Amino acid sequence: MSVAPDYKIPFTSFHNVINNELTDTTTMRHTICPSTEEPLWNVPVSTQEDVDRAVSAAKAAFPRWSKLSQDERADYLNKFADAIEANKEEFIGLLGKEVGKPPQAGSFELFLVMSLARETPKLRLKEEKVIDDADRTAIVRHIPLGVGVGIVPWNFPLTLGIGKLFPALLAGNTFIWKPSPYSPYSALKLAELGTKIFPPGVFQALSGNESLGPLLTAHPDVAKISFTGSVATGKKVMAACASTLKRVTLELGGNDAAIICNDVDIDAVVAKVAFLTFVHCGQICMNIKRIYVHESIYDKFLATMVAVTKQFKTGDYTDPDAFFGPIQNSMQYGKLQEFYSQIGKEGWKAALGGEPSQKEGKGFYIPPTIIDNPPDDSSIVVDEPFGPIVPILKWTEEEDVVKRANASNLGLGASVWSKDVPRAQRMAEQLQAGSIWVNTHFELAPNVPFGGHKQSGLGMDWGELGLQGWCNPQAYWVKHSG
Repeated sequence: MSVAPDYKIPFTSFHNVINNELTDTTTMRHTICPSTEEPLWNVPVSTQEDVDRAVSAAKAAFPRWSKLSQDERADYLNKFADAIEANKEEFIGLLGKEVGKPPQAGSFELFLVMSLARETPKLRLKEEKVIDDADRTAIVRHIPLGVGVGIVPWNFPLTLGIGKLFPALLAGNTFIWKPSPYSPYSALKLAELGTKIFPPGVFQALSGNESLGPLLTAHPDVAKISFTGSVATGKKVMAACASTLKRVTLELGGNDAAIICNDVDIDAVVAKVAFLTFVHCGQICMNIKRIYVHESIYDKFLATMVAVTKQFKTGDYTDPDAFFGPIQNSMQYGKLQEFYSQIGKEGWKAALGGEPSQKEGKGFYIPPTIIDNPPDDSSIVVDEPFGPIVPILKWTEEEDVVKRANASNLGLGASVWSKDVPRAQRMAEQLQAGSIWVNTHFELAPNVPFGGHKQSGLGMDWGELGLQGWCNPQAYWVKHSG
């Protein structure tokens, strides 16, 4: 009788993972808990030497790992999914401390993580015979790149990293995970867990400060960078990768519009739209960030949105009933305070919330706020706040509202809501975004790619298309006569 493997690990110390060894650095740093502002654990500050060691180990592991079949690599990933699930509650608790997520939000992230971890290994790269006759065969196939790096943000530090790691490894690459300096802990634990599953050098993680990303993007032996973060930083990553012609995938900011038609069930749609707007305090690239409501139902929709949002409880990472937690870090909290200060300066009408009062107590908490029909050229409409503040705007004509929804240099996602599905589809198909939805938003699946248009990104993650993004396409010719 076989004994079930023991995948449990301690969550009390945090280290780099290089070549399946837990390592520290001379200089250490720590972050703070956004709910309490108390210091968390020390983590390494990686140097050029650490980067060189990790890349060298990944490069050495690549030939053997890439020669495994897709089924064999999937077996490793399935075991890794089992290991993650064995530590699920510990990861939820850790997300609470490092990101500020209350248990509901932490559980939501682990649901997404496990969905990716279970479903991604089922994907397969396929060969396509584009010519196959008596004389010759031509095949298009996809071969792995080599050493991949994932630069992962602080808002969904596990989900967004898993969405890079699993496809990269399944495609035959080796992978180095660089977490945000604001949320390093969950990634380091994930990589430590990986030492129980993967051969040395296949999956590694490096913690560091703001200098670490440029060390990785500049390294000549890194074949691809997959980055999720701001537009400004994404442009820097792309420029840094140009000197060595690295492959690059960028998933950047969003300013997602939701268009609400006049025939919707207001109570039912508001319940969904409020959640999709404010989940994780609006700190998700695919949150709804602009709500366009037909003028004939505008007043009732706005009142219902205010009433529903008021029911969402604010609390810290220990509160099982909390929906709103804190902003994840002091940097983003400061940006939002500046954003909120425009309410009075610009004369915006706050239907709920408003400029925060003087900060009292600990934690980066900021009130959920709804702005009533601001001008289209106001910053609350044009810019992405990345916080719990949203404008609701009136519209009358379909052609005009589609034009307004598209009047952004960002194009991550957009949705249309209506009982008349053909009408909603007609409108949605005119929206300039990487993901478009009808009667939903932020709907994702591991086998469906997502990414942005315009300045919201380059390339796509997830799905077979995302898997191909970790490969070079190759034309393979066979002449049947010697």
